[in-house]
Amino acid sequence: MSLLNLLEEFVMFEKIRKMKNKKGFTLVELIVVLVILAILAALLIPALTGYIDKAKDEAIIAKTRSLVMAAQTLESEKYGQTKTGSTYTHPTAGDIGKLAEVTDGSVTVKYVNAKVSELVYTDGNGRMCTYKDNAYEVTKKAASVTATGGDTSGKLDGTT
Repeated sequence: MSLLNLLEEFVMFEKIRKMKNKKGFTLVELIVVLVILAILAALLIPALTGYIDKAKDEAIIAKTRSLVMAAQTLESEKYGQTKTGSTYTHPTAGDIGKLAEVTDGSVTVKYVNAKVSELVYTDGNGRMCTYKDNAYEVTKKAASVTATGGDTSGKLDGTT
C-alpha cells in the first residue's frame, strides 16, 4: 500500500468517526428542556388568568356605569315630568336595561331624593357589581340579590 492510500483511508475513517459522534440530543437534554418549558408555563398561566379576570371586572364595571347613567337619566326625566305634590313611579329594570343597552342579568336600584343612591348589577355569569357612594365594587360569585328598601328591581330583559 502506498502512503497516499493510507492517507485516504485515514481521512475516510475520520469522517465516519465524526458522523458517529453527531447523533443528536440525548434523552437527558430533552428532559431538561421540557422541564424548563414546564416551569415557564407554570409562571405564565397565573399571570394570564389575572389579566383575564381584570378584563372581566372592567367589563362588568363598564356595564354598571352604563346602567347607573341610564337609571339616573330616566329617574330625572320622570321626576321632571311630575307635577308638584304628585307621586310618580320609578323606572323599571327593563327600561333601564333598554336605555343602557344591557340585556343580560338583573339589576336592583335604590333611589334617594330622585337620585340613584345604590345600584346592584348581576350578570349572567355570577359576577356582581355594586355602585354605592360613587364607587364600584365587583364580587366574583353573587349570592342571591335582594333589595333592602330598594324601589326598583328586576331582570334587564323586561321580565320580572
